[in-house]
Amino acid sequence: MPGRLLRTVCTTVLAVTTTLAGTATATAAPGDEGAETSVAALLTRLRTLYQESERAGEAYNAADEALAKQTARTRRTTAELAAARRALARGRDEAGRLARRQYQGRSELSPYLDLLLARDPQHALDQGRLVARAARAQAGVVTRLQAAERRADALATASRKALEHHQALLAGRRKHQETAQAKLREVERLLASLSPDQLAHLTSLDKVQTAGAQSQLLGSGALDGARTPSAAGAEALRFAVRQIGKPYEWGAEGPDTYDCSGLTQQAWAAAGRALPRTSQEQWRTLPRVPLTRLRPGDLVVYFPDATHVALYLGDGMVVHAPRPGARIKVSPIAANPLLGAVRPDPAGAPLETFEPPELPEGATDGTDEGFDGSQPSEGAPAGVRAEAPAEGRA
Repeated sequence: MPGRLLRTVCTTVLAVTTTLAGTATATAAPGDEGAETSVAALLTRLRTLYQESERAGEAYNAADEALAKQTARTRRTTAELAAARRALARGRDEAGRLARRQYQGRSELSPYLDLLLARDPQHALDQGRLVARAARAQAGVVTRLQAAERRADALATASRKALEHHQALLAGRRKHQETAQAKLREVERLLASLSPDQLAHLTSLDKVQTAGAQSQLLGSGALDGARTPSAAGAEALRFAVRQIGKPYEWGAEGPDTYDCSGLTQQAWAAAGRALPRTSQEQWRTLPRVPLTRLRPGDLVVYFPDATHVALYLGDGMVVHAPRPGARIKVSPIAANPLLGAVRPDPAGAPLETFEPPELPEGATDGTDEGFDGSQPSEGAPAGVRAEAPAEGRA
């Protein structure tokens, strides 16, 4: 979509603020401040539940990534332990053969008596070298056996601890998933209890509040001026725009469904940049940029605990996977409470010219809260994937 058209969309959002406010008020009975307050409280509650679900989702993603790494470490430790045990078995076999040779009198140490009784000094010296060599060989066998036993014991301990850590991560991941499922089920129960008029009121109130926050941000001048992405940022945006319309799925990394950080990670992966899996890690590890320097392709992070993330498209708009029940879409940058922004490629030079990718029809449709669409049937909450295999990602 050209920048002029994006600005038109943004202007339209701001222009309807007064109209939507009137619609929202009209939905409640005249003078019914209690109904108005009730719907506002419902919207706050829904947003809180979604945020808590997303927090659990990002914790799940972090545990899932840690589990994948721990799985690899556990496999390496198990392989090393098996090799150490084979080496220990070989050492014990060698020590056994040596003991049997000595017992049968066939060891190279048996000439020791000849050395004591020898009359020929040169012969005695030769026998001494022979005894010394045999003693060193025997000592080497014992030393290797002791080292193999120590290594096998250490690896057995490490393997046990790795397995315990693996199980703890698995339990933690399951707990985060259960927490998210519980929050989303509460959302579903709440939405199912609302009438069509109440849902329409929620949608209107959400748009009014977003338009007000967007107007305040744009009015500050923080996003003024022409801005272009780096070459990698442009590629990340093209990838993200191609995903518009795909469903949000809790914990998903594509290619058919995404959660918020899964989308940003995969978009920048398409541009050749590896990002951390979670929004918190993306916020914690990537260089910060002020909004006055924000450029297309940068990541915009939301909420005090960095539980949501989007890609800045330009002209005050972002591409993101909003919530369970919603689809990847274009939204005003102020659709959620801003925490800040980070740049995956701080060394990337901005392009001299940039034509934003063309947006598909309906790219801005729907609320970011995901409650204006059809409700899921009974079963798992919408947008929550089934439990991943116990071994983590393949």
